[in-house]
Amino acid sequence: MLKYSGDLDRTYQALADPTRRALVERLARGSASVSELAEPFAMSLPAIVQHLKLLEASGLVRSEKTGRVRTCTLDTTVLSEAERWIAERRALWDQRLDRLDALLAATQPASDKEED
Repeated sequence: MLKYSGDLDRTYQALADPTRRALVERLARGSASVSELAEPFAMSLPAIVQHLKLLEASGLVRSEKTGRVRTCTLDTTVLSEAERWIAERRALWDQRLDRLDALLAATQPASDKEED
């Protein structure tokens, strides 16, 4: 579990903000320039750049500068790691709930079992 801690912390911190989630959703459709990413938001370009820097620091976004244009791309590897962590937790809780269900079924009185 500790192998995930730092990377997951940065990933979930980056995704905790609705603006950054919206930027990730936009980049899921394809690469975009910083200006294109900033268009739908009622905030300054420097504010968008700060959000993008945090997304880059988390590894969710990569950017490349060509001339005066900075283009951002989503890196799905980090999202896959976060998804895997959630899937592992889900599987663990599914197992625990299945065991609880089996225990409850085994302890249920015979008269209650006939009604089911």
